[in-house]
Amino acid sequence: MKQQQRTGGGHLAWLLLVLTTAGHAQDLEPRRWSHLPLGTDFAGLGYAYSEGDIAFDPVLRIEDGTVEMHSMGAKYIHSFSLLDKSARFDLLQTFQSGSWSGVLNGVPTAVERSGWADTTLRFAVNLYGAPPLSGKEFAEYRAAHADCETIVGAGLAVVLPTGEYFDDKLINLGGNRCVARPQLGIVHSRGKWTMELTGAASFYDANDDFWNGNRLEQDPLGSLESHLIYTVRPGWWLGGSAGYDFGGRSSINGAEKNDRRNQLSWALTVGAAITPQVGLKLSYLGTRTQEKVGTNLDTIAVAISVLW
Repeated sequence: MKQQQRTGGGHLAWLLLVLTTAGHAQDLEPRRWSHLPLGTDFAGLGYAYSEGDIAFDPVLRIEDGTVEMHSMGAKYIHSFSLLDKSARFDLLQTFQSGSWSGVLNGVPTAVERSGWADTTLRFAVNLYGAPPLSGKEFAEYRAAHADCETIVGAGLAVVLPTGEYFDDKLINLGGNRCVARPQLGIVHSRGKWTMELTGAASFYDANDDFWNGNRLEQDPLGSLESHLIYTVRPGWWLGGSAGYDFGGRSSINGAEKNDRRNQLSWALTVGAAITPQVGLKLSYLGTRTQEKVGTNLDTIAVAISVLW
């Protein structure tokens, strides 16, 4: 009987972990492969509000699951040259405050968490197009390629286990494991229109302190995302995005779970230049699971950035 309780509890714990991190893999970020002048620094602050429904496995007898999350993030970007290619380094840190609620065996239950999420580092290099330039040379190149341009880039994002984590809690803001996410992107611009396509795969380290001494492992999670961007005028743009996550089946203590990810995402984004150095971005992101269990989230985000 004790072993049955341990197995069932482990399944519940893993499901809750998936639900709390549903939006981390699919961020649908447009213009991540943009051509940047050398030696440019960007700093940004953002806020996002997310809410949605949670569909649990019926055997868990949890109904009417909901989640509400406030996220405050800070991001830093630095552009540089690497082997005569333009490259960039990104740092993202988020602070989150959220609440989860539902009805467990007929009894209303709720939990709240507030603290730091995991830190994300990203390195990317443009392999084709977008040469490393600055100043007048950069401006001349952008003017000469305003009508048609193709860029191919590769990147690696790494999620570090720096977020708040308690091994005796079912819901945590941190994952207590490293995640490596190689990326490949293609951008094609023609006139005022830009099309982007990015493919990525997330590889997860094992979590040996997963909920009361369990061991969590997870198969790679694939992600595809596309963006269509229209430039109204320099510094002002509109974007529509779509994404798909697939795979990511997990196992606890070596026992595989039937929890393959299958999730659709979409987003609308508006970007505006307040001044030549200051920009504002407003976004809506929706995610919908295509499985019997998962999350259906809606997110509104606003961010401001400064370059120097």
